[in-house]
Amino acid sequence: MRDLFDKIYKDKGPLGKWAQQAEGYFVFPKLEGPISNRMKFRGKEVITWSINDYLGLANHPEVRKVDAEAAAEYGSAYPMGARMMSGHTDLHEKLQDELASFVNKEASYLLNFGYQGMVSTIDALVSKQDVIVYDVDAHACIIDGVRLHLGQRFTYMHNDMDSIEKNLQRATKICEQTGGGILLISEGVFGMRGEQGRLKEIVELKKKYNFRLFVDDAHGFGTLGATGAGAGEEQGVQDDIDVYFATFAKSLASTGAFIAGDKEIMDYLKYNLRSQMFAKSLQMQLVVGALKRLDMLRTMPELKAKLWENVNALQSGLKENGFDIGTTQSCVTPVYLKGSIPEAMALVRDLRENHGVFCSIVVYPVIPKGLILLRMIPTATHTLEDIELTLTAFSVIRERLENGTYKRLSAAVTASLEE
Repeated sequence: MRDLFDKIYKDKGPLGKWAQQAEGYFVFPKLEGPISNRMKFRGKEVITWSINDYLGLANHPEVRKVDAEAAAEYGSAYPMGARMMSGHTDLHEKLQDELASFVNKEASYLLNFGYQGMVSTIDALVSKQDVIVYDVDAHACIIDGVRLHLGQRFTYMHNDMDSIEKNLQRATKICEQTGGGILLISEGVFGMRGEQGRLKEIVELKKKYNFRLFVDDAHGFGTLGATGAGAGEEQGVQDDIDVYFATFAKSLASTGAFIAGDKEIMDYLKYNLRSQMFAKSLQMQLVVGALKRLDMLRTMPELKAKLWENVNALQSGLKENGFDIGTTQSCVTPVYLKGSIPEAMALVRDLRENHGVFCSIVVYPVIPKGLILLRMIPTATHTLEDIELTLTAFSVIRERLENGTYKRLSAAVTASLEE
């Protein structure tokens, strides 16, 4: 019998094997200073394209004021205990009512964290007789939630309607035998590619197949739709989403999340969501802060307008300069380049040290080998100057990638891994 930890010593994993070269710089970097379009990285000012603060609320003076007042009044502990036992308040209910109204649903329920809440919601919605059908590019929180399922689950090819229908047919045959039902899970906006889920076409399939639709709209909430109610509103099918999920960690620049749908479904979930039943209630300062942020979302449309002004300027500028940004239909702006992981490290170091541009780097195994994804998140706080400087920097790094500069610079890193 082997020692349980043998695998840890021998195999650090596809990302962990790069820790010696990457940690503290490429992964687990430390941005400093007030959250904004420009922050400090290792003592230098950089244009930040990796902060999910879409509407610029994180450091907004009105938000900071309310957060400070709530912390002073309630502290960081209140209410103590799980909501079922001792952590339920009028303000939790008020926030739920306002969130439900905002996304045009009967009711909503607060979640302490988006990741935790998604996993627990999937677990509560299905039993072993049921079948889950979900996008192969679904976020890790969805994948982990699906892993808890004791019944059958099928992935469909990303946003592929033929694949969705084939898997619904498979699921239907199984459920006819088990007596179960079908849960189809899509994202409103896929966080890496920036593509919207094909919600309108998926909803059309409800005419042929009996399934319920669960949508993770973390990146759509606050950024898409006429009022900011998300991808369902953008595509005109919000009423047809059976369970709607969004997090506070993007547009609301905070901590927490919520689910929304018919009142009877929400009542069932609040009595069966293990991650909420057995966890401390969302802190009051976060609840009060979320109420303020939601009010600003409703009453200050200029925030979303400024966000999209920057999104359009950045994305059109990248396309005009010949960059591949895929088929994004949202604020998420991916830039695809070809190169190895060591080349990606050299490229990103050049961007940060010599051009003052900080954006997230995504490599294998998140995307296929040989590709480099620079993932950019425009916000309402960015300026046209930020965009112009970034476009110039990207042109320089692309030329150096293509002429082999980064390959030569990364040779030492490659050699150290082969030793």
